[in-house]
Amino acid sequence: MAQPAWQEPVLLPVDTAPVPEYGSGSLCDLLPTLVAGQGVPGFTAAIPELAPADRNCVFLIDGLGWEQIGAHPDEAPFLHSLLPTSRGGTGRPITAGFPATTATSLASVGTGLPPGEHGLPGYTVRDPGTGELMNQLRWRPWTPPKAWQPYPTVFGLADAAGVRTAQVSAPAFERTPLTEVALSGGSFLGRLSGEERMDTAAERLAAGDRSLVYTYYSEVDGMGHRFGIDSDAWRGQLMYVDGLARRLAEQLPARSALYITADHGMIDIPFDEQSRIDFDEDWELRAGVALLGGEGRARHVYAVPGAEADVLTVWREVLGEQFWVASRDEAIEAGWFGPRIDERVHGRIGDVVAAARDDVVITASVNEPHESAMVGMHGSMTPVEQLVPLLEVRS
Repeated sequence: MAQPAWQEPVLLPVDTAPVPEYGSGSLCDLLPTLVAGQGVPGFTAAIPELAPADRNCVFLIDGLGWEQIGAHPDEAPFLHSLLPTSRGGTGRPITAGFPATTATSLASVGTGLPPGEHGLPGYTVRDPGTGELMNQLRWRPWTPPKAWQPYPTVFGLADAAGVRTAQVSAPAFERTPLTEVALSGGSFLGRLSGEERMDTAAERLAAGDRSLVYTYYSEVDGMGHRFGIDSDAWRGQLMYVDGLARRLAEQLPARSALYITADHGMIDIPFDEQSRIDFDEDWELRAGVALLGGEGRARHVYAVPGAEADVLTVWREVLGEQFWVASRDEAIEAGWFGPRIDERVHGRIGDVVAAARDDVVITASVNEPHESAMVGMHGSMTPVEQLVPLLEVRS
């Protein structure tokens, strides 16, 4: 896999990675902007083009990137009508944040903070206190939630300021640690079907003079992972969720704004040796590595003490034409995780961080068999993964 001796690799400079638009146009800026317009103290409108509304609803569709909506006008006619290319559409893309993955993005949405502050900077990251990999989506091994993410949620602060606040999602998510640290505050209303969620979200939106409602749908992401975004199964889910969005929009009470967004986009990765690099079978990449974290397109690499520089050198030599490969300090300095890094978060970031530019992933067939078998992937800073919709409907 290394370059032939006579061919010098053309490394991707760290500063050429398209860093998310923290502070002006990313997921962590959405709720602060909305509640600032509702008069909640301590918040400012980071996305000033969003006009204030008394009642705000956020519908987050897991895995539905900006580029996927634009590419599927027939399957998503309602969502497509909200794009700026359509008559009357005012939607725009915003950035998810790095890495572009569910746990990180949901924490950014709910806390209004970038990953370097809320402290969920990847799918799996090392817990500096135990030395173990922590899966921040499934919360394994168990870690006290408030110790891992101590900041209050925007929902909680809005609720305390008198805004009628609710989350409408699958019942199974009500008591998860991720919900506790990212999406709690006000009322949680578990509803099984997508239609029930849309109807309940509209009802809760109308229940207060000032209200903030969040609702969520996951199976666009699920079908993408299992079958890819070029599959009939994925297109079927896109058609279904387009109908859900229309259903919610048609029920908006007066003085409301609905914002439809996502946590990341997705890209299909072919099953061949050039596109899927298996860490568990690659002696060069494994050398000096104690733990491999993150996911296929956004890796945190934790070196054996003393081997950090060697691991960085090898990963750059092997992957540097296809991945942006940075040391921890370089990634922090470049702003990949936001403008500020909390001290408690510093050691969660890999000694080496690798973000894919090309259509390639680093799998781990032995240690991550489920993730390695996925068709659709995400995590990095490319537009297809990073750009998510911010589509607006007002009543």
